[in-house]
Amino acid sequence: MDRFLLVALNIEAILGETSVASRKEMVRKVVTTGVDLDDVYAQTLQRIREQKGDRSRLGVEVLSWVLHAERPLRIDELCHALAVDLQSTDPHYLDLENIRPQDIVLGSCLGLAVVDVETSIVWLIHYTLQEYLSQPGIIPSGHQTLGQVCLIYLNYKLVRDLTVNSISNLGNMPFLNYSSLYWGSHAKVKLTDRSRSLALELLNKDGNHIYATLLVQQIASFHKCSLPHHLWPSLHCASYFGIEDVVADLIQRKGCDINQDDCMGMGFTALKWAAQQGNEGAVKLLLAQKGIDPDKPDAGGKTPLWRAAYYGNEGVVKLQLARKEVNADKAENLGQTPLWWASRNGHVGVVKLLLARSDVNPDRPSNDGRTPLWTASFSGHEGVVKPLLARHDVNPDKTSDDGRTPLWNASCNGHEEVVKLLLSREDVDPNKPFSDGRTPLWTASCNGQEGVVKLLLARHGVNHDRPSDDGRTPLWVTSLNGHQGVVRLLLARTDVNPDKAENLGQPPLWWASRSGHEGVVKLLLARSDVNPDRLSNDGLTPLWAASFSGQEGVVKLLLSCSDVNPDRPSVDGETPLWAASLNGHEGVVKLLLSRSDVNPDRPSNDGRTPLACASQNGHEAVVKLLMERCQSPQANQRGPITALVRFFQWA
Repeated sequence: MDRFLLVALNIEAILGETSVASRKEMVRKVVTTGVDLDDVYAQTLQRIREQKGDRSRLGVEVLSWVLHAERPLRIDELCHALAVDLQSTDPHYLDLENIRPQDIVLGSCLGLAVVDVETSIVWLIHYTLQEYLSQPGIIPSGHQTLGQVCLIYLNYKLVRDLTVNSISNLGNMPFLNYSSLYWGSHAKVKLTDRSRSLALELLNKDGNHIYATLLVQQIASFHKCSLPHHLWPSLHCASYFGIEDVVADLIQRKGCDINQDDCMGMGFTALKWAAQQGNEGAVKLLLAQKGIDPDKPDAGGKTPLWRAAYYGNEGVVKLQLARKEVNADKAENLGQTPLWWASRNGHVGVVKLLLARSDVNPDRPSNDGRTPLWTASFSGHEGVVKPLLARHDVNPDKTSDDGRTPLWNASCNGHEEVVKLLLSREDVDPNKPFSDGRTPLWTASCNGQEGVVKLLLARHGVNHDRPSDDGRTPLWVTSLNGHQGVVRLLLARTDVNPDKAENLGQPPLWWASRSGHEGVVKLLLARSDVNPDRLSNDGLTPLWAASFSGQEGVVKLLLSCSDVNPDRPSVDGETPLWAASLNGHEGVVKLLLSRSDVNPDRPSNDGRTPLACASQNGHEAVVKLLMERCQSPQANQRGPITALVRFFQWA
């Protein structure tokens, strides 16, 4: 069959499907037949361009918007965007008759764009179409057009006249939100003379425009804070987007205050917005201005350098550090320096720039005693930890105010490479505990960090059985949490006591049984030095704990041990059967009743029998099992009567 005919047939097959799901499935089938999808897309695009009248231009514009938009667009947003007339003789008037019906908009691109029924978002038909259209020359970059459309829309009189009070009722202007938030993103990519003029016209209102309200709300949402939503200075907005030509125009405007704070109560200058966003060109322009304060802190004590370091804007950091007025080690209100946050966020390039400065203290702690190494270890940034450890003036074992060391942090979070680096230092104490006695090995075991546990067990001088202040050993806590691999590693050590109880007298087996960790229970029961029937301080055995919580698999394992008494009561006289009956664990009750050495009618110290407990709590299946057992030939025939009498007496 002719290749072009085959392509045409596949196009018709894809477009013949009526739902998004069915079209995607048809694309998948086309791919499996070996047909080149690029051919399918190229032929379809050619058909779009050959449409009559306005449909040709409209179809390409739809694809351009879907391809280049900063976020996915809803169909109503797209229809309004396409209604903006770039050639209108009256740029301040939105002709509502230009808003086309949705079926015409979608039909113009011959099915290559579709609407999700649930979200109303317009998507390209398949990810392979996104890849195809992104190739150079297929759909020319639309940022120039998209930016102009946004700016024209925002300069419409209908939009300019909106007030903050209108923000809750913008249903008839669906494109307003997108154009407010992203006009600068498009304009920055490709700023034409017309876009520049439109931007200045918009910014001449100096933030007293609905777009500023929507944009500031978005910023506040990102920073998880509440900010005033009006009067955002124009220079701040242009610096935020990094539109250099517009920044230059605004700087030259009469009365421009280069160090002006914004209106948000955060104390942000235009320089700080540019530094935070990583807009190097805007930063250069602002720093070149006479009277600029390059080190002015905001309300939180954060300088432009601090902001740039926090976000890893390496180019901006270089520009800032070149200014002699900038304090490279200036901490904000919580005592966290630019180096501290660059270390926390793993910005290796920024860290190296700051460490090259003689006026930066690489071991300076925050107000709560956390150093740059401490926070880098917490986050697992190996590339930051290495240059910090290479400094002779960095203490690798320095604790925070709550007693955690860098090694403790790295061990807790499973950062193996950082743990290796720290353990290679002889001046790091691998047993140094947290304030409650938890060591690095303890916390790694607790969290099931098997790789870290191996590293710590291999380090000389590590106490493998050191308990926390409440008596819980690494083996105890990893048994509680069911980390079978870590349990194996610890049990392989001769200096680990597998039956060591915590302060309440509960050994590792007790809590592994209570939690139902069968694999851990098996490992512990395989040890001759573990007592499977050991009592806790309140007289509860592992079998009692497993029965109480309904752990059938564990109950089976414990009942298979010859030295486990299946009817052993607690100090309150409550047997494992009593505990299982109380909570209605039918499977456990069956297992216990299968034992001849279990008394089904044995009461607790307050006179309640297993049957009384099950009856009181409405566990009918358990009541039935107990009644059947009590009525068996080998049981005391007065058992059920006695039980019921005791139950009603107790109740």
